[in-house]
Amino acid sequence: MPPVPRLVPCCATLLAASLLAAKAVSAQPASEPGAASSALDEVVVSASRAEQRAFDAPAAVQSIGRETIREAGPGIHLGESLARIPGVVALDRQNWAQDPQLSIRGFGARATFGIRGVRLMVDGIPATMPDGQGQASAIDLAAAERIEVLRGPLAQLYGNAAGGVVQVFSRRGREPGEAGGEVGFGSFGTRRYGLSASGVVGGVSGALDVSRLETDGYRAWSSAERRSAGAVLETTTAAGTRATLVAQDFDQPRALDPGGLTRAQLEADPRQASPASVAQQARKTVAQRQFGLVVEHPVDADRTLTARVHGGQRDVYQALSVPLAAQQSPTSAGGIVDLDRGYGGLGLQWSQRARLAGGALRATVGLEAERMAERRRGFVNNAGVQGALKRDEDNVVQSTDAYGQLAWTSGAFTWTGGVRTSRIAFRVDDAFVVPGNPDDSGRTTYSATNPVAGVTWHASERLNVYANLGRGFETPTFAELAYRSDGGSGPNLGLAASRSTHAELGAKWRPTHAQAIDVALFAARTDDEIVVASNVGGRSTFRNAGRTERRGVEVAWTARLAPAWRAQAAATFLTAEFVDAFGSGADAVAAGNRVPGVPSRRVWAGLGWAPDPVRGPFAGVEVLHTGSIAVDDRNTDAAASSTIASARVGWRHVVGPWRFAASLRIDNLTGANYVGSVIVNEGQRRFFEPSPTRSWFAGASVSRTF
Repeated sequence: MPPVPRLVPCCATLLAASLLAAKAVSAQPASEPGAASSALDEVVVSASRAEQRAFDAPAAVQSIGRETIREAGPGIHLGESLARIPGVVALDRQNWAQDPQLSIRGFGARATFGIRGVRLMVDGIPATMPDGQGQASAIDLAAAERIEVLRGPLAQLYGNAAGGVVQVFSRRGREPGEAGGEVGFGSFGTRRYGLSASGVVGGVSGALDVSRLETDGYRAWSSAERRSAGAVLETTTAAGTRATLVAQDFDQPRALDPGGLTRAQLEADPRQASPASVAQQARKTVAQRQFGLVVEHPVDADRTLTARVHGGQRDVYQALSVPLAAQQSPTSAGGIVDLDRGYGGLGLQWSQRARLAGGALRATVGLEAERMAERRRGFVNNAGVQGALKRDEDNVVQSTDAYGQLAWTSGAFTWTGGVRTSRIAFRVDDAFVVPGNPDDSGRTTYSATNPVAGVTWHASERLNVYANLGRGFETPTFAELAYRSDGGSGPNLGLAASRSTHAELGAKWRPTHAQAIDVALFAARTDDEIVVASNVGGRSTFRNAGRTERRGVEVAWTARLAPAWRAQAAATFLTAEFVDAFGSGADAVAAGNRVPGVPSRRVWAGLGWAPDPVRGPFAGVEVLHTGSIAVDDRNTDAAASSTIASARVGWRHVVGPWRFAASLRIDNLTGANYVGSVIVNEGQRRFFEPSPTRSWFAGASVSRTF
């Protein structure tokens, strides 16, 4: 059953506050025409699959623009910017061999590598594989124009994504054309270089971004090198048909993996690497190339047909820290993973506006099909040297989805409803059959039909109140199916998909033209939660753990205090716990234990100063507080809460067609020692991944318009 009863007291409180706010707002004189169209309201597309103001979107959704992305850090990883969005946690791993631990409302926190439980999209193209695993490392923040995050029940209409959807939109070519470059240097031997160009030629707009990152890393055995190139071409015909071609090349030739530390190692020297990682030369190499084409055709003023196709190739070579002795078993897959993956998909969407029963109706229906095929091989890892073959299999996953969404506005209310039906089929063909290691081929299929319903009350021009209820599901990824938790050979095809019920109540208030306040209360009950069963030497196994519950509140506040001053804050308070006890003996997990990897609270606040948005000085300060994080299901230890302050200063200058900028950012001003992330259920108790003490990054850029 939905966890609605536990929301009732909080919902009543919020609704009462909303009514009082509506009354206060309606009493204000209507002397500010267009106030509800404040520049503080971002344009978003996630909630309705069509452009609308965030204020009007019937869900918890926020976006951050290009300038904010650049202010948030050197543009190295997605987590720099996402701290500004409530409900989102992107933990700082300081490990370039692994993606950031990204979770939304506590979903995705179990991921030890890659991103699960959160749907990633770039320019309308899925960056999440059909099995639900995504990689954020290939997202080039230098090219990002906007990042948008949708949380809650409506995210279920995007498919295999329990927590939410993160969409990245790349910048487009515009007139006048522009070309430029940037360079940056920082602590721990960090160097970043970038070149960019954009413009319009012959009716075709284009943008090209190339970047390179090198770092020695904060910890021992954590150096890395990355190169990325991305291009976007877009054209619009006389009939209004718009075609967008997106291409990207990502290359990570070197990323050493320092692994996690035990409590004793952390307290002795947080900059050290795990001895097992160094002994086994743990590291990762990645090469990824992909393209996508999106065509949007307006049939008439009220009907639009959109089609997309995408494809790509991702090759991974990873040496794990699995001890050599543990690799000798006939059923062991070794300590080196060699993965060649091809993927692609297509989608078709029809959108239409109409009048129905005196109200405005917007309808969207669509079909999607995706496929991923990979060759997975495992080898013995002998102190970093590849040894005998231990695994050889072909994996295929295919998904087919159909969805529909309706939004009907009549009077002061908008009623939203939708449904998505999904079928995801996995197949494993085992080519490594030897004595002691039998044929482990197999297949399994997951399917679900998930409805969503909601209502938005447009209380006034400055206040919207919404409520949503929906079902969702999340399949295991191939990474979670790769190894059985009982130690046997072959994939873990008995792992069930988790199924969840989500409830949400929110309010969006614009008390003045220069201030925005968003509040959301949420709860989610999940059956067959997928949790880490063991995590040893960088290899994770998974199991189902019965029911879990997540409930909390999110608050976002943005204000322009004066022409030169802007303030922002984002707060999340979240309780995520196991409802059912599971396991036995020393492995027993009690009901009421915290779900590991999920901070109990996350609060970010920032103040920025810029007298002129184009030239002259600018500065800002930020504070991020993160609550304690349990490290395992049994809650035997936890990373302590932390409060980290940062500051930035810079200068912009314009001379004719030339633009110059320079900036300096200092993170962790107080030099505090803290744990940035944890490795959930690590079998050797190497849970902790420490973050840097005081660090800095300085950058400069120059560009010219044509």
